[in-house]
Amino acid sequence: MNPVTATLNLLAYVNPWRRERLTTYIITRCLMAIGTALVVVSSIIFLIDYVEISKSLGQRGDLSSLQIVGLLMLKSPNIILVLLPFAFLFGTLSAFVGLNRRSELIAMRAAGMSAWRFVLPAAGMAAILGALTVTVLSPAATVLADQYDRFAAQQSQSDTRAKTGEIYLRQGDGKQQTVIHAREQSEDGRLIDASFWTFSLDEAEIPRFLTRIDASEAVLRPGTWQLKSARVSKPGETTLYYNTLSIGSNLSPERAFNRFAAPQSTNFWQLPGTIAQIESSGFSAAGYVLRLNQLLATPLMFAAMTALGAAFSLRLMRIGGLARLTLSGIVLGFMVFFLNQLCGSLGKAEVIPAFLAGWATPFAAFLTAMTLLVYTEDG
Repeated sequence: MNPVTATLNLLAYVNPWRRERLTTYIITRCLMAIGTALVVVSSIIFLIDYVEISKSLGQRGDLSSLQIVGLLMLKSPNIILVLLPFAFLFGTLSAFVGLNRRSELIAMRAAGMSAWRFVLPAAGMAAILGALTVTVLSPAATVLADQYDRFAAQQSQSDTRAKTGEIYLRQGDGKQQTVIHAREQSEDGRLIDASFWTFSLDEAEIPRFLTRIDASEAVLRPGTWQLKSARVSKPGETTLYYNTLSIGSNLSPERAFNRFAAPQSTNFWQLPGTIAQIESSGFSAAGYVLRLNQLLATPLMFAAMTALGAAFSLRLMRIGGLARLTLSGIVLGFMVFFLNQLCGSLGKAEVIPAFLAGWATPFAAFLTAMTLLVYTEDG
């Protein structure tokens, strides 16, 4: 069984309306048109990325065209997923305009079939594909993008983990925070000339200095820092000296010295843990919370774009103005995309709550589509 047949069989199985032939036919037409739109969007992205990779990495003599194509397959999927809502918008527009041109919609409406009977199933299937995208495709694309970033960092000799120099870390919880600074990090992971500043946080989260510890060496073990030649200083108290000293830590030795991946590059399944770790360290996780809400709202966004595409292509051909109405749908789709980006920027800057920034645009787009459908169907 080839992959195309297997995919169609899978979609037919998860289709809740598989016993309704007419509804299944409409969903199939929409999926075929969405697939065609996806191919077009992907081809454009592949072409742009191929030129970019050829200029940035392909100048090296030991990179062949086949290797550049391999890098292209690592980088492009993550970008394609960002533009995937356009594939649903353009695909749905194309599918319903085609049905309209062949007078199939007229026959359905003449048979007494409501527009809701074929728009809502298409939107529902888009939501199912959105859930599949979030849980399967997005994590896979993130892994591929991470491999590309690692390769690009190695080629440009900019892998941050290979660099030596000053190290800054932070650990703590809602009651205490510790800022850690070291002059450098040795190859075996030891911090050289490390300093630990510990602060307590009152109810207003105002820090109050508690203690400073200076050590010639510091090694992070599970749950603890092992210090050598430590000097402990507290306000109003005599400085104490220790040959060895252990202090508690909630940092993971495997991840403490690795930079957090950007929110857009973080796996969906790893986002909750990353958010908890960042917040426990006293940092703001607004960007990651926003990313989590945007991913959770993806099924609604896909359903909204599908419903918008259908709403702008239901006008009967004999009435006229279908082309202008279709163009209006495309323009509205771009407006939805830019509004989503604007809300994302405001949410990342913590101007508006991350939940509102992630869900506002998909919800508004879905309500707009439903309003247009009510106006078109019920007058």
